Amino acid sequence: MLLSGPFERFVEASPVSVMMRGIIENQFHPERLQRIFEENAVTQYTRTLPFATVAEVMGEVVFNVNPSVNAVLKNRGETLPVSVSAFYQKLNGVEPDVSAVLVRDSATQLAPVIRKLGLRTPLLRGYNIRIIDGNHFAATEHRLLETRRETAAPLPGQALVVLDPDVRLAVDVIPCEDGHAQERSLLNQVLPSVRLKDLWIADRNFCTLGFLFGIARRQGRFLIRHHAGLPLQLTGRRKLIGQSDTGKVFEQSAVIMDPETGRTMTIRCITVCLNVATRDGEQEVRILTNLSKTAADALKVADLYRKRWSVETLFQEMTENLTCEIKTLGYPRAAVFAFCLALMAWNGMSVIHAALRSVHGDETVEQNLSNFYMSLEIAQVYNGMMIAIPAAEWEIFQNLTTAKLAAVLKQLAAKVSLKKFQKSKRGPKRPQPKRKYSGNGQHVATARLLARRNN
Repeated sequence: MLLSGPFERFVEASPVSVMMRGIIENQFHPERLQRIFEENAVTQYTRTLPFATVAEVMGEVVFNVNPSVNAVLKNRGETLPVSVSAFYQKLNGVEPDVSAVLVRDSATQLAPVIRKLGLRTPLLRGYNIRIIDGNHFAATEHRLLETRRETAAPLPGQALVVLDPDVRLAVDVIPCEDGHAQERSLLNQVLPSVRLKDLWIADRNFCTLGFLFGIARRQGRFLIRHHAGLPLQLTGRRKLIGQSDTGKVFEQSAVIMDPETGRTMTIRCITVCLNVATRDGEQEVRILTNLSKTAADALKVADLYRKRWSVETLFQEMTENLTCEIKTLGYPRAAVFAFCLALMAWNGMSVIHAALRSVHGDETVEQNLSNFYMSLEIAQVYNGMMIAIPAAEWEIFQNLTTAKLAAVLKQLAAKVSLKKFQKSKRGPKRPQPKRKYSGNGQHVATARLLARRNN
């Protein structure tokens, strides 16, 4: 095996930690990060503090290896080439475009590795699926002078994220420093990335005439839930197509008009009459698409729309298993940078998923693997592993080809015991009993409640 000597104990005890560090070293080593920074930064420059060092410090926080940026800087002590104040100035000024390019580059580099390890069955053959959704960053602490007089929670920004579910990678991100900006105002930045044979899936907040016609003009396809504010002329008779897992599926044609040119486009309107109403009490969901019936019938369209939740899963896993939102970072650019590094980390976890699937099988990994426990082990092992194995030893990963990296990851995956990362399955949720006022303010003694159990 390629990894021997100082690696052996960690390969046996925590192969997933070795896998993650190997992926980071192969794709995001300092020279690569510095090159990306120099090619894309406009106002920032490197004098004493390399950009790669900033990314490395933030990476330790994102991976939960250290609880805060300040904790990492304290650990580094005199090895930090600049003062703490100068470090924060650099961090707070990282340009959003640089952060976004890091995510795109990670997807470009990691997708071939995943394909080499073996892809899952594509959601729709012949199309590149792109699921897009927005994420508003959580409010920060009132640390900035400008926020201290505000009672409102300061929002450091937001981002649109584009997911490729077939390779399970975040392939693009459109960051925005304005936490109050409407997501739709960012759609013009999305359209240039639309390509032939793309299929864009999104919720109704992205259902605008400009976005739908913009995708169509670029020979892409869309599958987007209808927004009530979008003018739509239904034509033809609504036909019952069949029954899906969520309800009865109907289809009819519809016409929309381009506000810029006045041209019209005939599309398909798929309506799902739900068995169970949504949280908002809605009884049906309308989905608009320009996919042909031969590419996907109405039942398939309804099923594809349900896959939109995979991007919600991405956000949930980033929040629960990684530190993608750091409450102490009040500056929007620092918040954007942290979020994009978390996306890169999630992409690295996706490669580990692919390696485990190639050895243990798709169904076993998808149904039983807990990302929480896997992330927890990586965070717990990482510092000790980096002390035991000097940084120079990891350089062996830097020049591995795609095929060789996939082979090494597969060998490591074979040593992973999935029982360590088994999901904790819970029973069905019980209805919450109606709570009563205790008559004793806001507190109640648990011991007294338990004492009543046997009475």
